Amino acid sequence: MKINNRKGAVAVLILSVVFLPLLLADAAHKKDLQGASFTNPSYQVQMPEDWIKKPIKYEDWADKADIAIALEQDLYHAIIPLIQKYAKKNNLKIMVKEGTCGIAAGMLHNKTIDIGGFCCPPGNEDRLPGLKFHTLGIAAKAILIHPDNPIDNLTVKQVRDIFAGKIFRWSELKTEKGQQGPDWTIQAIGRFHCQKRPGHWRLILDNENRFSTSLNEVSSIPDMITKVASLKGAIGWEVLGMAEHYKDKGKVKAVKIDGYYPTDADAIASKKYPFYRTYNITTWDRNGVANPHAQKLVAYLLKEVEKLDPKLGFVPASRLRQAGWKFKGNELIGEPE
Repeated sequence: MKINNRKGAVAVLILSVVFLPLLLADAAHKKDLQGASFTNPSYQVQMPEDWIKKPIKYEDWADKADIAIALEQDLYHAIIPLIQKYAKKNNLKIMVKEGTCGIAAGMLHNKTIDIGGFCCPPGNEDRLPGLKFHTLGIAAKAILIHPDNPIDNLTVKQVRDIFAGKIFRWSELKTEKGQQGPDWTIQAIGRFHCQKRPGHWRLILDNENRFSTSLNEVSSIPDMITKVASLKGAIGWEVLGMAEHYKDKGKVKAVKIDGYYPTDADAIASKKYPFYRTYNITTWDRNGVANPHAQKLVAYLLKEVEKLDPKLGFVPASRLRQAGWKFKGNELIGEPE
């Protein structure tokens, strides 16, 4: 637009001064808060030749097993019944260790297991030569509050502002019916697992330094459920399957995010519900380390997880493909556009 007089030029200048910082701030808010969802699937760790040639050698706990597996705890509880069923049907000795993503990654690095299980996408350091990742699906990460809290819906921005320490009291928020929240101090609870890997809690804020300094950090899932269930002002996060598994620790309530519950499979698949974990398992595909029994088990699991209870917020890989999520082979590598 051509400015023909001084008044017009002054008006444009004023508008620029007033609104440009707001536009820039809004763009920055959208760009810099969330962490990466996935790593580059083409990346591969460079390992020495003696490691490449090293065979799989089980530890004592898996002695004489047909398949040795280490699973992160979320995934363990979700699929251990399927693994046990497969073992019995096929007369196999399958030994499974419950642990963390770090334990599974360490055993894969040491070549002491056939299959590792993760609750998040692989980090660059996990992409070992000959190792393949297979995505079973994703599970909604529920934002949990105390059941006495009347707040029933939060926006993504409100969730991020709460955990960043920008919203301090529940009375600053309203219920869906427009009622003011209780005059309680917000007590944010966090569990910063898998810090070297993308996705999971990083979809709220990129790294632990972005979270409020007053956040109460816990080291385990039971502690997360216990804290949220016992503190009226608390807010935390966890997948619904683990909240159900540890329900003896106390009762918690999942809130809607932008109007969608973490039990809404359509909303999770379409990314309208924004927070999730990615469940991956691995196989080896090189001579000397590939285990045909393990490869057949993984193929079985990819089919059987279709039957997992959708009320726990789980969406299988097949449904993600239909919704436009990006895959390389069996590995989920990108969100829908």
